[in-house]
Amino acid sequence: MPNTTWPTLPQPKSGSTLDMSTLSKTDNSKVTVTSLLKLKQAGEKFTMLTAYDASFAAVIDQAGVDIILVGDSLGMVIQGRDSTVPVKVEDILYHARCVSNVCQRSMIMADMPFMSFRDVPRALENATRFMQEGGAHAVKLEGGGHVLPVVEALAKYGIPVCAHLGLQPQYVNKLGGYRVQGRDEPSAKRMLQEAKTMQDSGADMLLLECVPAGLAELISQSLTIPTIGIGAGVDCDAQVLVLYDLLGISFGKVPKFAKDFLVETGSIQTAVKAYVKAVKAGTFPATEHTFN
Repeated sequence: MPNTTWPTLPQPKSGSTLDMSTLSKTDNSKVTVTSLLKLKQAGEKFTMLTAYDASFAAVIDQAGVDIILVGDSLGMVIQGRDSTVPVKVEDILYHARCVSNVCQRSMIMADMPFMSFRDVPRALENATRFMQEGGAHAVKLEGGGHVLPVVEALAKYGIPVCAHLGLQPQYVNKLGGYRVQGRDEPSAKRMLQEAKTMQDSGADMLLLECVPAGLAELISQSLTIPTIGIGAGVDCDAQVLVLYDLLGISFGKVPKFAKDFLVETGSIQTAVKAYVKAVKAGTFPATEHTFN
């Protein structure tokens, strides 16, 4: 076997030796739904990135990213599928465990896969597994008004929820492709109303994907809970990217809203830090990453 030197990973949460001296004392505190709400109230941006393994999760956690999303995007970037639909609960559980083993500060959010929340009992069971077995602190689910009973039930039992409106990749077979949502007045009004109803039903955050910047700004200003944008303009309270898009290593067509931070920085660690800095400064996303 070749003499290979492997990078040193942080130790698990018990007895951790993770060096976080590069972060401020405030940044060292564990991210919670309460701390994210305070950031919105203070007008301060925060960040989210996907991760599916311990090595990348450790880098992201140390770089000061606030939320790590164990996304069903793993179906495409890890499994090589053509959509997120084939991803199963066990897939998310496995990757959530890998991520949660090393994270010290970031909130861990688990995606609810396709049809894993089609009724309240199933949603409660799967979300409970993500938190108890996967180490997640919150779950994210796609859908409009029809998922409100699920959001209400999860909130009732103390499970933080991130709702997801706009482009919903799990609906790709119904939509006929990945298209910007909310461009006409009726659909924009419907999305605004759904966003308010999600908040009223107990959602702690709202992710907006591929939404015109003006509509995303209006929704963000209309809600007291934080909004997280991906292809939704710079005026959301936070931004999220798929890590592989940020590193320029995704195969296939690169989304308009993505930016390769690695090409400008030269290392994975500095690329992630550059992303955090750009989001907090309001320089990312720029006009070229935005839909109108």
